[in-house]
Amino acid sequence: MNSADSAETLHGLLARVAADHPLVHARFWSVSESLSYRELDRAARAMASELVRRGVRRGEPIGILCPNAPEFLVSLFAISAAGGAATPLPLPAGARQAGSYPAKLAAITEAAAMRTVLVSHRYADLTALLIDTVDAEMLDTGTFSTEVEATGEALPELGADDAAIVQFTSGSTATPKGVRLTHRNVLHGLSAIRTGIDLGLADQGGFWLPLFHDMGLFGTLSAILRGIPAHVWSPVAFVKDPARWLSEFAASGSTITAMPNFGYESLLAAVEPDSVTDYDLRRWRIAFNGAEPISHEVVAAFLERFAPAGFAPATMFGVYGMAEATLAVAFPPLGREPVFEWVDRAALSDDSEAKIVASQDPSARPVACVGAAVTGLTLRVVGPESGAELPDGAVGEIQIRGASVTGGYLTADPAAVDGLITADGWLNTGDLGYLRAGELYVTGRRKDMITVRGANYYAQDVEAAVRDVDGIYKGRCTAAADPGGADVIAVIAESERTGADARHLARRIRDRVAADLGLAAVDVHIVAPRSIPRTSSGKLQRLAARDLLTDRTPLATPR
Repeated sequence: MNSADSAETLHGLLARVAADHPLVHARFWSVSESLSYRELDRAARAMASELVRRGVRRGEPIGILCPNAPEFLVSLFAISAAGGAATPLPLPAGARQAGSYPAKLAAITEAAAMRTVLVSHRYADLTALLIDTVDAEMLDTGTFSTEVEATGEALPELGADDAAIVQFTSGSTATPKGVRLTHRNVLHGLSAIRTGIDLGLADQGGFWLPLFHDMGLFGTLSAILRGIPAHVWSPVAFVKDPARWLSEFAASGSTITAMPNFGYESLLAAVEPDSVTDYDLRRWRIAFNGAEPISHEVVAAFLERFAPAGFAPATMFGVYGMAEATLAVAFPPLGREPVFEWVDRAALSDDSEAKIVASQDPSARPVACVGAAVTGLTLRVVGPESGAELPDGAVGEIQIRGASVTGGYLTADPAAVDGLITADGWLNTGDLGYLRAGELYVTGRRKDMITVRGANYYAQDVEAAVRDVDGIYKGRCTAAADPGGADVIAVIAESERTGADARHLARRIRDRVAADLGLAAVDVHIVAPRSIPRTSSGKLQRLAARDLLTDRTPLATPR
């Protein structure tokens, strides 16, 4: 290693891994390509040398527009070694979002003052679509030499406090905000993951989430920078055929994966009980479950369904994390089966109190325990208005502080992030939760709390009440405050039904909300399948979904 290969940096750590584990590979199943860590290091240095020759500025955000393929990782480590800040850019989530995609990407590149975007050679058509909208130079990753000697440009000496990554949050819409992460932040975050799951050389990582998403990116980096095999699939491969993904995951020898709750729900839908024993899941050691509310129903069903395949209950690993903390915030102890508390729904919403009740109580709501703060990070729960630390069982805003936590954001609108970081360095997460005996329970997002007729409701409670109503397409529905300001909750449900059938479905949805939550002030909106916008990790976007209601009239409910 030379002086530019400090272990305090991403590329410096890669250099060490390449020296110690040169023939270990990252395998990209969906494109049938593979890359050893020695090849990754060499290719990244070659690209970094060319980027330096092109005049990359220290800390400059450089976009990465690539699928889950080798060129994504090469670009990321190259930008790091050249002194820039690697900025993974989202890809269109499907044909329905293609029309608005150029404007969304333009907003992100503008917010980051981005001059350069590295684009996969697989995206020639996408580049042509963006060229007149995005004010940044598009450089085809396929044009870079793979030989370090190509330009001979010396790489800069960088340290722990230099910029490494800018991670735009998956829900970014009109006002994108990029999480600024230094090499120190990233390496501390990866260390917390490694320590929290005792990641060893016998492990292998297997991930399908997009690499531009924080859970997909840092999950994959945790494997690569440990020097163990990384298996990467495309999100499309998982969504189209979860059962095939599970078969390949098991065959790969992977022991670690990560996905939101809906991923486990998709596997339940794809693998029937009579075919479970076709899979050998005995090697599966850690199944991260995060990035959205953890469903007791899904977790219980998954543990029961896949037990005959060798899936151990303690493998299900419910966690809490966010891009601002380089992913990891709270992990449960290793070897423990999932823990849920049953609390009174009304007390939780109206009194901000987690009052424990029996699971069979009509008002009971299960809340997942996500464990204690990871190594190097501190968390607390404070009153949303007072900022004072709250006692156990009291619901407030979760705050975090530590070496892995961002020092700020990139945004075109500074007011959008004003107050997110306190004067003494605590980050306001925007999430609500409570502590019990030193462990965290997350109850929802502040912005998703809806007040109707003086009472508070969690959007996810409304959604959970109606998701299994027959006629809702794949259970896809979301709840939000009425966009017109009416004192009602708007429920948006995807369905193939139209006309009178849709009106009957709307009535059943209203009846279910009234029965389960005692709430009659509900307007139901039926939309076509796949209409509700999703984030890059597959979560339904409640606030963006409200835009579907503009100029729409809620379906009349038959009396």
